[in-house]
Amino acid sequence: MKKFFKFEELGTNYRREFLGGFTTFLAMAYILAVNPFTLTLGDVADLPNALRMDYGAVFVATALAAAVGSLIMGIFANYPIALAPGLGLNAYFAYTVVLTQGHPWQHALAAVFISSVFFLLLTISGLREKLINAIPVELKLAVGAGIGLFITFIGLQNSEIIVDNPATLVHIGDLTNPSTLLAIFGIFVTIILMVRGIHGGVFYGMIITAVVGMIFGVIDTPSKVVSAVPSMEPTFGALFSALGDPGFYTQSMLVVVLTFLFVDFFDNAGTLVAVANQAGLMKDNKLPRAGKALFADSIASMVGSIFGTSTTTSYIESSAGVAAGARTGFAAVVTAGFFLLSLFFFPLLEVVTSAVTTPALVVVGILMVSSLGKIDWTKFEVAVPAFLTIVAMPLTYSIATGIAVGFIFYPIVMIVKGRIKDINPIMYVFFIIFALYFIFLQ
Repeated sequence: MKKFFKFEELGTNYRREFLGGFTTFLAMAYILAVNPFTLTLGDVADLPNALRMDYGAVFVATALAAAVGSLIMGIFANYPIALAPGLGLNAYFAYTVVLTQGHPWQHALAAVFISSVFFLLLTISGLREKLINAIPVELKLAVGAGIGLFITFIGLQNSEIIVDNPATLVHIGDLTNPSTLLAIFGIFVTIILMVRGIHGGVFYGMIITAVVGMIFGVIDTPSKVVSAVPSMEPTFGALFSALGDPGFYTQSMLVVVLTFLFVDFFDNAGTLVAVANQAGLMKDNKLPRAGKALFADSIASMVGSIFGTSTTTSYIESSAGVAAGARTGFAAVVTAGFFLLSLFFFPLLEVVTSAVTTPALVVVGILMVSSLGKIDWTKFEVAVPAFLTIVAMPLTYSIATGIAVGFIFYPIVMIVKGRIKDINPIMYVFFIIFALYFIFLQ
């Protein structure tokens, strides 16, 4: 085992790897509660059951996708990086594709599957690097920041800290509402934990919020702690019925597939480089076994969509495990083991309400918008597409629309500025695709 994971070469041992893997699990365990709540649109009242995914099945799919993805990453790529369904893309899946655009959730799962297949083919062929390199770094950073604002807005909405207003569209909610107050308390607690540098601060913040909610009667106490694993039947393989539906093959769904693909590109490239650099695994400023790592991600997303969850991606929270000593894929295997163990604690999710998930969405949103500092705002031709990408996501309630706006404005302002040579030809292809998206959207 030591030889397989190269313990001696990387200067580590079982204890460090176990602690690192466990720390990573604690840092990202919040997804076990947030993902099912998001994909099942738990905050949306009066939604017909036929349009709502099964909560228990999504919980199992989330845990299994995280376990499978982390296992493949650890064993095949030997990186201390764990995977799970990503925040942002799950919100896009639920609130844009299903709730706003009206696509069945089975179609959304099929879109995740197809984007994962494309990701795998692009990784194997080597075209992945060309596509990523074609997209300006400013737009990549803007996409991440925009998603951060989007999921924060969703969290504030879910807990009714922000509510709709006929005159101004949005307005601050009733701060005397017990559930809203609990969410605000959770945000403060989670921020304090994060400022103190506590690993797993988001997860602990959710636990504290839930406990306080139960103490004051805002949240019902769970009936039990351990139970049998819920059935996956409601979601397992549901995407294949969508692939056989002629109504699935529309221009609108093509944009959905591209959005899943693009955002997964950005998430993985950034996360892999950041965590590998922190662990000292970069060689000559290049990422060893990058192809294997991306292969692991694409397979995890394919498997996750079959189980019944949104895009599975590498988690930046893996950096917490690296900080605790993790250096090899054995840490990812440990993380996978804890996700499998969590399957038996489904009853605890009874305490997960919008007040409990909001702090996680807000804090993760804060972390994602940190990329704003890396954008050169002094260059107007750069600032325009970046800014429009960022604001369009929360204001149109769509990650796809934000990406489309940015990709349309970028070549226009660059041409006007006289920087035609700085535009990769692939960006013109994206311009046409997203221009058609707006045309057909009407």
